[in-house]
Amino acid sequence: MTAHHIESAIDGQGIATITINRPEKRNAMTYAMLAEFTRAVGAMGEDPSVRVLIIAGAGGAFCAGTDLADLATIPGETRGTRGSAEEHEAWWPIVRCPKPVIAAIDGVAVGMGAEFTSQCDVRIASTRSRFAWNFAHRGLVPDTGAGSWILPRLIGHSRALRLLYSGAFLSAEEAHAIGYVAELVEPGEALAAARAEAARYLNSSPFSIGKIKALVYEGMGRDVAEHMRAHVPAIAACFKSEDHKEGVASFLEKRPAKFVGR
Repeated sequence: MTAHHIESAIDGQGIATITINRPEKRNAMTYAMLAEFTRAVGAMGEDPSVRVLIIAGAGGAFCAGTDLADLATIPGETRGTRGSAEEHEAWWPIVRCPKPVIAAIDGVAVGMGAEFTSQCDVRIASTRSRFAWNFAHRGLVPDTGAGSWILPRLIGHSRALRLLYSGAFLSAEEAHAIGYVAELVEPGEALAAARAEAARYLNSSPFSIGKIKALVYEGMGRDVAEHMRAHVPAIAACFKSEDHKEGVASFLEKRPAKFVGR
């Protein structure tokens, strides 16, 4: 049943989609689903045919968080965590994915679902979407750590703390107004809009995009000097890459580039 709930597909352009498909539970995650979701994201990140990844939910919801019925089967004092602090791929699989990741949000994104949206690089939402980091209502901190680290960097500390303290819903319109959501669309159109957004990235070098994503996320925790020590070898590697040679040649020859990701 778990594999049925996490669906993966890749089209002929290199746009991959992972769909959380458990609409009867508003796509709430069980432990088994989370393990499969993490595996699927990792597989898309490693697949050389994948250029962009879209994460969506089925049936008018994105993800209603952790299935509390499943959570209740394990006593709180023995639940532990899903890995050590150093195991970033267990906590932030979406951030760790070296490809651009777009969230196509059409409905509620609550708890872990809201955390997943924070881990995505770009968020596109329908007007019926709502977000809530309601962990304090359950006696918890944001479960992946994204709400307490990434979210304040996206919308500011005061806005983030207000959402985290209250557990209140953030509407799609409010999320768009503060820049958390990049584009608002009508209900049922989020996935198509995400695919249109993904298509824009296909004109860019996969090699440089991977470097850019790493520099941006890792740069959040560095000072300027540390950032530049990472930047210099990154740009040196780009200058030596086949994609850079192709990018220059395609410009001079006035033709579309044919990047190979190396």
